[in-house]
Amino acid sequence: MNLVNDILIAEKRIKNHINHTAFDYSMKLSQITGAQVYLKCEHQQRTGSFKFRGAMNKILSLNSEQLSKGVIAASTGNHGQGVALAGKICNSPVTVYVPQTASKLKVDAIKSWGAQILTVDGDCLAAEIIARDKANKTGMTFISPYNDQEVMAGQGTIGIEIAQQCQDLDVLFCVVGGGGLIGGIASYLKHVNPKIKIIACCPQNAPAMYECVKAGKIIDVPELPTISDATAGGVEPGSITFEYCRDLIDDYVLVSEDEIANAMKTLAQTDSWMVEGAAATTVAGLLKVGEQYKNKKVVVVLSGRNIALDKFLDIVK
Repeated sequence: MNLVNDILIAEKRIKNHINHTAFDYSMKLSQITGAQVYLKCEHQQRTGSFKFRGAMNKILSLNSEQLSKGVIAASTGNHGQGVALAGKICNSPVTVYVPQTASKLKVDAIKSWGAQILTVDGDCLAAEIIARDKANKTGMTFISPYNDQEVMAGQGTIGIEIAQQCQDLDVLFCVVGGGGLIGGIASYLKHVNPKIKIIACCPQNAPAMYECVKAGKIIDVPELPTISDATAGGVEPGSITFEYCRDLIDDYVLVSEDEIANAMKTLAQTDSWMVEGAAATTVAGLLKVGEQYKNKKVVVVLSGRNIALDKFLDIVK
């Protein structure tokens, strides 16, 4: 299980297309926790989240025939936007299947990058099943949000940037959903610095990967609604991310919905950043256990910013 070489290839492949995002010291979060806190500002990435890296790497790995046939994804938000923009850049037709429940704001955002939107009855899983079936029947390429080697390697390029921006980090805090983001970053950072601690943050209402790792296998995990909607949903059977999360994550922090909401408000106050629930879940994890890492160098990955203003204001009021 070694993703490092794929990450290095991905870095060369996508470097002219992505934003190399900021690594900012947060004075106020450092004062609150006693740690030296840095923010990896992946919410400044194109399309507003880290997802563009993995989508761009996957689409650039396709041959001309695959590109001409087009790609398919299932998404309610960030993944769909990332695939849509990557397809537009590479002149590959993009179809995104979305569930009926998807918000108009997110669907319009995906559509704005030129993707064809197809709405299906049911939830996100139903959309994914139909999208995969369509890809199998047509020969189009299905792009998973996390269960894909190239997608995961693309997310891992964040680890390269972090290592270049700070070479003596002690701890990384990152949200975990399907595991592609934290698995990719941890693969690279553990390779260059085996002593770094990887802390996974997830909502108590949707702790799929945490429960799977605890069980020692991928299982169905009941979930409740969460502000961290970008990380909601179970782990796909046979997902390649499971072993990476099992072997590379040192600890988990589960946070409540109130803690996520408070983190969104706190980050807006301390660093003037408005982020979505998934990114705030990482901040919530830091605020919950950060005092354990006093005087340590800590990086917090801000994974995305795609949240409507009225929803953000309603959460932080």
